[in-house]
Amino acid sequence: MPTTPGGPEMPSVPEAAPRGRGRRPAEEVRHDILQAAGSVLLAESMAAFTIERVAQLAGASKTTIYKWWPSKGALALDGYMHAVEDSLAFPDTGDITADLTSQLHAFVNLLTGTRAGRVLAELIGQAQTDPDLATAFSDLYSLGRRRLAAGVLQRAQQRGQIRPDADPRVIIDQLWGACYHRLLIPDEPLTEEFADALIANLMYGLRPAPPANEPGPAPRE
Repeated sequence: MPTTPGGPEMPSVPEAAPRGRGRRPAEEVRHDILQAAGSVLLAESMAAFTIERVAQLAGASKTTIYKWWPSKGALALDGYMHAVEDSLAFPDTGDITADLTSQLHAFVNLLTGTRAGRVLAELIGQAQTDPDLATAFSDLYSLGRRRLAAGVLQRAQQRGQIRPDADPRVIIDQLWGACYHRLLIPDEPLTEEFADALIANLMYGLRPAPPANEPGPAPRE
């Protein structure tokens, strides 16, 4: 598979493999379809993505694809998740600052160092006019990602690393929402340094540190 400078390997579009006789198990067919969908999408973007091409590469019928996915956009989103899910794993080592840093760095590098960022922006844009893709985006991508992050943050609260009254949903929007903003409105670069600054602002606050000769705020009773 080819690599994109600064990022992990992204799949190339495979040749359509010859299929033997006999009926393949449904899970094998589904896997091949998702593999083909992710490969076409990340190699050539939504402009080259068609149901016909995915069907040919996967050795599946269009009828089978439409049985599982209601639209081209929904299939593209599922193929995208199949291709990048390992890169979006969320560590939970017990150190919330280190875990947030690791995950945000991986997310930023995926978006800026591979074709995945361009593709995700295209999917978000198309979801505004494709109801099936919008539903798939919520069900397969955004809600699952939010639940995963919320679980990590809640466990950090239980360990006393985050204030108990902090809302994990707001923290998620502060961190990942800012990254999506720079992806979609690129007035400023999306970098690891930006991710580090987001985490520092969130974890340590925006108040300036007291002068060296002055004590910090008194602890709460």
